[in-house]
Amino acid sequence: MQEAISITGISSISPLGISSDEIWRAYKDPSHYISFKEYGGVSTPISLLSKEAKQMIENLRNENSHYEALDDSVLFGVFAARQAIKDAGWGDGDRDFGINIGSSRGATRLFEKYHKEFLNTGKSSTLSSPTTTLGNISSWVAHDLQSSGPEISHSITCSTALHAVLNGVVWLQSGLADRFLVGGSEAPLTPFTIAQMKALKIYAINDGLDYPCQAINWNKKRNSMFLGEGAAIACLEKGKKENAIAFITGIGYATETLKHNISISTEADCFQKSMKMALKDTPLNEVDIIVMHAPGTVKGDMAEYNAIKAVFKDKLPALTTNKWKIGHTFGASGILSLELAVLMLKYQEFITVPFVKHDKFPERLKKIIVNAVGFGGNAVSVLLEYP
Repeated sequence: MQEAISITGISSISPLGISSDEIWRAYKDPSHYISFKEYGGVSTPISLLSKEAKQMIENLRNENSHYEALDDSVLFGVFAARQAIKDAGWGDGDRDFGINIGSSRGATRLFEKYHKEFLNTGKSSTLSSPTTTLGNISSWVAHDLQSSGPEISHSITCSTALHAVLNGVVWLQSGLADRFLVGGSEAPLTPFTIAQMKALKIYAINDGLDYPCQAINWNKKRNSMFLGEGAAIACLEKGKKENAIAFITGIGYATETLKHNISISTEADCFQKSMKMALKDTPLNEVDIIVMHAPGTVKGDMAEYNAIKAVFKDKLPALTTNKWKIGHTFGASGILSLELAVLMLKYQEFITVPFVKHDKFPERLKKIIVNAVGFGGNAVSVLLEYP
């Protein structure tokens, strides 16, 4: 990287809550945030927004008649973006910034609603197209915030949000922008989306375990991924700002040759490359923590672990993840992991996974790597540093 990028604000809405203090308390709580709902007559683990958070989204929907027809994925993004720029101190008269907010699936609820309508009537509603495009999220956030910079949306499956971070960093370092709003939003808890994941044989089951998702449990014998919903948005600024809550000092990305639609290699070559690129000349022993992608699948978790061992060898950092607690939020998962990393740096405390033995607890947190990967091996690694 040419120079460090400051994260001056970050905000989210997820099953953990809607404020930084509330979210940190939730992370320190060893309980998971999983509930069970019937899909296709089967009790299925999912992670929902709290009642308070759901009410906030409904209040937002009712603010403006134009918002009534929008998907939750858009409203999650708008809600988180409003708080993020407030945290960063981007005032009302200061709206010259770019936006890149992605989503893996986009408007899942509306897609299913409008497709069912078409099958039943042979016709489609007027708003079916404009409310289900991927550009919907960034464009509505830009409208809500009255920003004047570029608006970008994309889907790179589950690494979508960290690709948005990469894009924001590149725009800032190019000199074409001084500030960028980046993140991801996902509202995937719909019957068809759940059915798709179950068809892949990777979804957790309701088997009575205290922790239905066994992410980073290297001894698990079954896949235990489940879905959650939420969004997170970060404010990026060029250079080292006095109000920075963390610095981005390295970025890395890589892809693998596709052998199967959802697989990565057993040694996760893509992660090895992305982490090495993010690290560049950083001494391995300076990395305190890695927030893993670790979706809770047997092969996926182990492949990433193998990649970490291949890169760090005997200098293995402490490892953690949040998916055992809030599930896999697809395109938003990377930025929610980045938020966890920022909070650990802020409070100088390592968040453990309660059913995993942790051999190493870093005493002082200075540098953290955040990983994400999508179907087919689209890996991203971001190196964060304490300001």
